[in-house]
Amino acid sequence: MKYLSVVIAYYKNPAALSLIIKALERQSYQNFEIIIAEDDKKSDFDFLVNQNLKHKIKHVFQSEDTGFRKNATLNKALAISEGTHLVFIDGDCIPHHQFLKAYAGHLTDENICFGRRVMISPKLTSALYHTGDLGLLNFATIFFSGSKRLKYLIYLPLIIQKRESGIWGHNWGVAKKHLLEINGFDEDYQTAGVGEDVDVEWRLLSKGLKLYSIRFAAIQFHLHHKENYNREDVQKGKKLLLQKQKDGFIRCKNGLIK
Repeated sequence: MKYLSVVIAYYKNPAALSLIIKALERQSYQNFEIIIAEDDKKSDFDFLVNQNLKHKIKHVFQSEDTGFRKNATLNKALAISEGTHLVFIDGDCIPHHQFLKAYAGHLTDENICFGRRVMISPKLTSALYHTGDLGLLNFATIFFSGSKRLKYLIYLPLIIQKRESGIWGHNWGVAKKHLLEINGFDEDYQTAGVGEDVDVEWRLLSKGLKLYSIRFAAIQFHLHHKENYNREDVQKGKKLLLQKQKDGFIRCKNGLIK
């Protein structure tokens, strides 16, 4: 049975984090640890203490908030992880109760798996925050709530599709040993949208790994919020990626080991 390290990329949303932890505690697959990778100064998570959690929570963070340093916190999480395989989620995405079962069942030492997310409406997001009731994340309520990307709401665990690309940082997993071999995440990326997924994808695929979509098995529910991506920053990341690919270093220089 695989032991998974679930890494939550977190930034200043304790209400969402509380829902995510609750959802992880209710997973049908229970052989995992939780690592909160906080791209900020250390937060006080006392609100989790009284939840009578079954899983120990590890916490990595920055000494100060100096802007987008997600890859640095992901490397810190990688360094302390004990799982044979790592699953990465974002701090605004609630996992379906079969989410980790999908990763445990489909991740191997030769592949990368990824999923997608349902975009929960503002009204339903507000209700989740107000009540803390994960029972609201049922098919009928979501379908009639004005939520989007509803095709990713359909649970079809036997549909697995080989892909050439497709990792998004909010929902993917891989064997730990492969991340170590490419020296983890490249900390030269200091803007969102490329370095935490597209860059690591091309380096892992360059090692010969195969990429599989488990989007109808590893379902997530994205809590609504204002868009926080700066498109100019994304373009900076894409420009840096092209240079990295031209240089051809699969094992990044500014990664887990400096």
